[in-house]
Amino acid sequence: MSAGLYLAQRVTAAVLGLAVLVHLATVMIAVKGGLTAGEILGRTAGNVGFLLFYAIFVVAAAVHAPIGLRSVLREWTLWRGRSLDLAMLAFSAVILTLGLRAAYAVFSA
Repeated sequence: MSAGLYLAQRVTAAVLGLAVLVHLATVMIAVKGGLTAGEILGRTAGNVGFLLFYAIFVVAAAVHAPIGLRSVLREWTLWRGRSLDLAMLAFSAVILTLGLRAAYAVFSA
């Protein structure tokens, strides 16, 4: 793994670690507080802070996951080279697209 990929993996791991903690704490507080899904959507609709938080979360996941999967595939299979790199770029694009669409859908609900 190149130094750039290694650094990207570690930086996004830190971002994801914090984001997961914030997300889980928020969900637990909302559920414990008795909020319904509709009430949660009512609070997130139009909330730019929510959108930015989850956009950062999604971007971190879209960078982190393909780097890790690429390493696993290189270790466990014979798949190497440009085709693997392009497949991981495509995988990253799918995560990014679907994640940002989901965050925006909740924002605009």
